[in-house]
Amino acid sequence: MPRADGRLSHSLDPTEQGPQDRCGVFGVWARGEDVAKLAYFGLYALQHRGQEAAGIAVSDGTGVVVYKDLGLVAQVFDEPTLASLRGHIAVGHTRYSTTGSPTWENAQPTLRATPVRRDDDRPATTIALAHNGNLVNTAELHRQVQELGLVDDATSDTALVATLLASRPDLSVEAAALELLPKLRGAFSFVFMDEENLYAARDPQGVRPLVLGRIERGWVVASETAALETVGASFVREVEPGELLTIGDDGLRSTRFAKPDPKGCLFEYVYLARPDSVISGRNVYAARVAVGRTLAREHPVDADIVIGVPDSGIPAAIGYAEESGIPYSVGLVKNAYVGRTFIQPSQTIRELGIRLKLNPLREIVRGKRVIMVDDSIVRGNTQRAQVRLLREAGAVAVHVRISSPPVMWPCFYGIDFATRAELIANGLDTEGVRASIGADSLGYVSLEGLIAATEQPRTRLCRACFDGEYPIGLPEDGMVGKHLLEGVQRRLPVTLPERSRSTPPATLGERNQPYGPPVAPTPRNLPLGAPALGEQGVTPKGAHPHR
Repeated sequence: MPRADGRLSHSLDPTEQGPQDRCGVFGVWARGEDVAKLAYFGLYALQHRGQEAAGIAVSDGTGVVVYKDLGLVAQVFDEPTLASLRGHIAVGHTRYSTTGSPTWENAQPTLRATPVRRDDDRPATTIALAHNGNLVNTAELHRQVQELGLVDDATSDTALVATLLASRPDLSVEAAALELLPKLRGAFSFVFMDEENLYAARDPQGVRPLVLGRIERGWVVASETAALETVGASFVREVEPGELLTIGDDGLRSTRFAKPDPKGCLFEYVYLARPDSVISGRNVYAARVAVGRTLAREHPVDADIVIGVPDSGIPAAIGYAEESGIPYSVGLVKNAYVGRTFIQPSQTIRELGIRLKLNPLREIVRGKRVIMVDDSIVRGNTQRAQVRLLREAGAVAVHVRISSPPVMWPCFYGIDFATRAELIANGLDTEGVRASIGADSLGYVSLEGLIAATEQPRTRLCRACFDGEYPIGLPEDGMVGKHLLEGVQRRLPVTLPERSRSTPPATLGERNQPYGPPVAPTPRNLPLGAPALGEQGVTPKGAHPHR
């Protein structure tokens, strides 16, 4: 039976979905620590990166178990469940689907076990993998899995990677990863584990963030520095682009699997990351305030108050107010605790849906010329409703300022943007968008102004959603999309510039299988009678883990 999630989501209005990244990954290796609870609190700190599903895998050195379910972190896990997840290694994931549907099967961490060789009595190795990002050669990987004769019903790029990692029982997990990682194309920040070690890897462009932290008895890796602070870990450094970390009883080992070519996601600074996180040495809150200051210089206007759209629009609004000298005030109040209805909303409810999310403070905006600062415009429906709310509350003018440039291109690296045809800035110029949302004026920060606020060189940032320059080549056949593995293929709706086109994907090569076709694996934690294929070692939905 569906459960209310305690938060309002785009499910209230499926036609209006903002930018979604997103996934959060967390890993910890620490003997003598309650690693399941550390993972729980780490995921709690990363909840903003995904609200569809959550899961934690643990190992005590003899077996790997996972517990995952649909819902928020606090809904999926309770005290008895966490108490049953015992070990010294943990990997956690909070999911928003960027490849594959939001189903329990696609929740992470994803488990796979190595095939058992007929001439070898060693037990299988179980791998638990968590992924933030999105691969662009998923179709190629799927073909390789089929060519290797591996039976897999994967509907996500993560599951394909886990299957390929587990397909080499003749190699250690570290060696298998070093063989596979250079052949992946796209954005990936992986945290994964076997029975003995914790691993972390980041794509050569470092599109998605991944950081390393230290606790007294071990190591922590996480999507954002805010999660490190939540569990009491000290920040050590970022996991470098093209780097694989192996953490175990022998300490930490770093190996390069590709030459780094940094292209960190610019939209992390705009919206995705928590304001208290640090990316490439730059505090996200400070960057957003700086963007607001730039916005005030680039698009000044006479007004009485500046307000921000909660939550990510507020720092930029503060910066705009500080630079312009116009007072900042709270003009919109966010309700973060509205549960889902699980009922298809009527048109009336859709039209009123924005009132459930935001409510204007009439006493603040009545009779005022208002500058409303928001982080981005995707389709424009949300801003149209916000402008209408402020006018109904008595605002005599509403000037909209956006702390990012126009979003004109879809993201294929881990943000579930609308298709290009649905992006309002793709079909309308600034004046057209202004008229569409009903604002008195509209101004976007320039791309140069946004980049300057990050304090990063332009060449080290992925700006594809703003300028169409994709740093990782996309497949010529357009075989990309969230539901690619489910038979729903989305082809690129644009002719890509030559710099964004792909070279033929690297092949995984022919592998000798002297021991015949894959044999049903027997993971150390797999009970008798459990399924041999698919999510080996996964605890059934709603049940507690067992060995």
